[in-house]
Amino acid sequence: MDKKALYNLSYGVFMVGTRSGDKKNGCITNTCIQVTNDPLKVAAAVINANYTAELIKESGRFTLSMLDKSVSFDTIKHFGFQSGRNVNKLEGLTLPEDDNGIPYMGWSACAMLSLKVTDSIDLGSHTLFIAEVTDAKVLSDKAPLTYADYQNDVKPKPAQVSTDKKIKGWKCKICGYVYEGSELPKDYLCPICGHGPDDFEPIYE
Repeated sequence: MDKKALYNLSYGVFMVGTRSGDKKNGCITNTCIQVTNDPLKVAAAVINANYTAELIKESGRFTLSMLDKSVSFDTIKHFGFQSGRNVNKLEGLTLPEDDNGIPYMGWSACAMLSLKVTDSIDLGSHTLFIAEVTDAKVLSDKAPLTYADYQNDVKPKPAQVSTDKKIKGWKCKICGYVYEGSELPKDYLCPICGHGPDDFEPIYE
């Protein structure tokens, strides 16, 4: 099975912000759809291992920033390739907040939603949050970034692996999981976050 076929599904790319008490965080997701119109609800999937998912479960609220085509890989890397348990992702940043004090993107986003969780489904690696839209804002007239745009235009291409170094394992750049072995199967999916081989980097001896 060629998992890259899934890159052609028409996803967006989003920054999910949340707050529980004084704790704030944000992460990147590419899975969100509108599911009802009256009341207006969306469904968003967040990796269970993410600190953001933990805070959403505590507070029942989050924001969804729809990233646009001007977003840099550094921005996606900042919110998506490190854990809020280890670093304060919001330190040094001035992000706007909704009426509940939840941060959302103040740049490289074309719209935002404020959301209140009404139901959730544990899917194993992810939790699917069903949430009612309590507020919505258009932030710019730039085109939204699709997951295909991210794969083709924003995400750096994999570097060529040096042949003079021996690989002893592979590390997931999303969650840090380590696969032991010199060769990563082409259809391998991270057992923690579900990402494929493109999001693993070699570990050398």
